[in-house]
Amino acid sequence: MGGSTHMSLKRRKIELLAPAKNEEIGIEAIKHGADAVYIGANAFGARSQAGNDIDAIKRLTDFAHQFDARIYCTVNTIIYDHELKEVEDMIHGLYRAGVDALIVQDMALLRLDIPPIALHASTQCDIRTPEKAQFLEKMGFSQLVLARELSLEEIKGISNTVKVPIEGFCHGALCVSYSGRCQISQALKGRSANRGECAQFCRLSYDLEDSDGNKLMKSKHLLSLRDFNASDRLQQMIEAGISSFKIEGRLKDVDYVKNVVAYYRQALDKIIANDDTLERSSAGMSSFTFTPSLAKSFNRSFTHYFIDGRHPKNGIKMASIHTPKSQGEYVGKVATASGNVITLNSNASFVNGDGLSYIDSNGNYDGFRVNKVVGNKLFLKEKCNVKPGDSVYKTYDKAFSYILAKPSAKRTIDLDFTLWTAGNRLCLKACDERGCMATHSITLDSAPEAAKQPQAERQRQVLSKLGDTIFALRDCDIRGDFFIPASVLTQLRRETIALLERTHKIAYQSDLRRNEDKSATFPYQNLASADNVANHITEQFYHEHGVTGIEPAIECDNSQPKQGQPLMTTRYCLRRELGACLKEGGSKLPTPLFLRNGKTLLRVNCDCSRCEMTITLAEK
Repeated sequence: MGGSTHMSLKRRKIELLAPAKNEEIGIEAIKHGADAVYIGANAFGARSQAGNDIDAIKRLTDFAHQFDARIYCTVNTIIYDHELKEVEDMIHGLYRAGVDALIVQDMALLRLDIPPIALHASTQCDIRTPEKAQFLEKMGFSQLVLARELSLEEIKGISNTVKVPIEGFCHGALCVSYSGRCQISQALKGRSANRGECAQFCRLSYDLEDSDGNKLMKSKHLLSLRDFNASDRLQQMIEAGISSFKIEGRLKDVDYVKNVVAYYRQALDKIIANDDTLERSSAGMSSFTFTPSLAKSFNRSFTHYFIDGRHPKNGIKMASIHTPKSQGEYVGKVATASGNVITLNSNASFVNGDGLSYIDSNGNYDGFRVNKVVGNKLFLKEKCNVKPGDSVYKTYDKAFSYILAKPSAKRTIDLDFTLWTAGNRLCLKACDERGCMATHSITLDSAPEAAKQPQAERQRQVLSKLGDTIFALRDCDIRGDFFIPASVLTQLRRETIALLERTHKIAYQSDLRRNEDKSATFPYQNLASADNVANHITEQFYHEHGVTGIEPAIECDNSQPKQGQPLMTTRYCLRRELGACLKEGGSKLPTPLFLRNGKTLLRVNCDCSRCEMTITLAEK
């Protein structure tokens, strides 16, 4: 009875989802262990600088599908009425290219004439409640991307109410605003974040002022968050219901993707290996020429954000207020500094060309390049203001980058061969870890003769020469001891592998779009401009599902934003970050607070009842 239960156990698939700016980076993500890749098409992705034509995406899907890895295409901008036909045509092209699913924000896609391709609800859908998750599941979405701001308990509360896989971010840059609900770039620059053109106001420096214009802080990046790093929370995230772990970074370079994907691949593999209820969602094993290290790739230092709740453990802050640039890997403190020569209290190794940065006692950030290394002395290219005691970080590791610039990973599929003869036919069966099987034979001039000397080892060596394929020989069952020329075995091996690859290509299946429950009611009756309704089909969709009041998206209205209109809505609270939370009796800073950047003056509004912050335009 125990054996029957084991056989009926359906394992939960765990997916590592990697970003790709282009085809090359997508292929490297797969090689380094990604189970799926998300990439933008030539338009309508929420990163306008990361577009790709259909042919490039087709080449990427062909590569990925060899490993049962998935390709998801981002079509997650809001769409205007005059663009609906263009989007429809583009999706048909993506479907023909083999894309497995679309990541979308605009509900108009549920009404367009598109193929039965699976749909994933983008993080721009702002999924923070069980009610919204349930509604989107009923709309036919196959996967739900949760808001980044959620705690483990909140994730669990949502995952317990739906049956489709839940996707959560595990690493990368953080938007300070709830995704999809940031309108500051559109309002002040005419560049819509919901159209892939964010001007990144959150990364600018601001003076913090009181209502009289007194400067409380000068030139600090008060809205710039550190980078998310949940690498030590993966087990808890799985237990809370996350099945797809998403790495942010469709604008990141190939070295970043290689390193970060490899790190999370190893971390997730350890968890899966120790839990027989879990399995990877793709096939193949990746081997690396380097030791992955998250600190060595671009980072603004790390935060767990809200994964542990509103009060971060260990007192680690959420914001990177001194700089929006990469802080890098901590390597030690300055021991001595004289001119352009410094020594460090550090166990790290350095080479000519390394890039370093430091934060001085006043919180100021600067960087420098190493020109020469002699023992523990670093000769800098130019003088800097670094002083003894300053913390130093390596922002560019030349030796590490040199390794990543070369082929740094290989991914292979385990393969078993069985070789035997049947009369004058030489037969080979190939079975791989994907569950594919192919049997092929070659007709010989006559039945092979019995070998005078053992042949199994030589034949195994010939059959194991799979270096020009994605396969690695795991087991080889040679039945009988007979002599076969190496050239014949090589031909049989190649033809059998080709047949196996064709078999898998034919058998590969993408998920289909799920049906929509037309009777489902949207959990809210009214939609504000931040809900991003930008075309008549989306408006009709919401009306059909019970919404009565709809304010059009700000992108549809060219007028200036109104006083008091929220331009950002965020769970991050500047007052809490600076130790002046009003709920905790903080009187360190006055109320209200303002942010000034040049002529732009913004008001900080703290809604303590909701524990949220909004940023609005301030009166001049």
